[in-house]
Amino acid sequence: MQIERNPALHPHRASRNSPIAGVVLTSADLDHVVGLLSLRELQPFRLYSTPSVQRILRHQNTVFRMLNRQADQVAWTDIRPGERFALTSTTGEDSGLRCEAFSLGSRYPIYVHEKASLGPDEATLGLVVTAVTGSRLAYLPAAPAINQTLIEQLEKADLVLFDGTFWSDDELIRIQGGGATAREMGHIPVSSLEGSLKQLACLRKPRKIYIHVNNTNPMLDESSAEYREVRAAGWEIAEDGWRVDL
Repeated sequence: MQIERNPALHPHRASRNSPIAGVVLTSADLDHVVGLLSLRELQPFRLYSTPSVQRILRHQNTVFRMLNRQADQVAWTDIRPGERFALTSTTGEDSGLRCEAFSLGSRYPIYVHEKASLGPDEATLGLVVTAVTGSRLAYLPAAPAINQTLIEQLEKADLVLFDGTFWSDDELIRIQGGGATAREMGHIPVSSLEGSLKQLACLRKPRKIYIHVNNTNPMLDESSAEYREVRAAGWEIAEDGWRVDL
């Protein structure tokens, strides 16, 4: 739905046409991978993931074999934390973008049962994408924790897109009456002294935007105290359809 509503991603309004040449997976979470099945009938594309995530999708879940019913339907490319790689089309056409992945945690989704053969540093990734101009984008839709190494990585970026899933650690428990905490689900909350808003207050260089925001998060309400706190701290909250030029 988001692709079809975005003319840059779906310019011809045709069900079997899209200029999307590749997808980089930061985890095997359902929200991050189920959409691949909707792309399976479009033109071929390249799919970047860690070997562990590829093993989960291609070997442990047979439904994702639909991505390779035909030869060269999807070109799978292994990526590993700490390695820099070029983003290219299935035919090898260079986009001019370079990407580097770094490990953010060892938590795999609860639907994954065969975890013994999976690399702990391949479960959740952050990405830094560098353009030919040298502009740098840091993309972290799920971050379980923040340390000094991560802060130094983010300070080098021009734009930071950061995990804003939950405002508080017990958000879903309070609303639903049970369940897991934000941290148990692999998301550092925005609020509190240990939350991302306080811990990343030291960032000076990058433009900072919260993404991946759950519909329970009160900072989505522009009349709320939470929204005002986020904006006063120099952060923005992403909206569908935004375009950012670096």
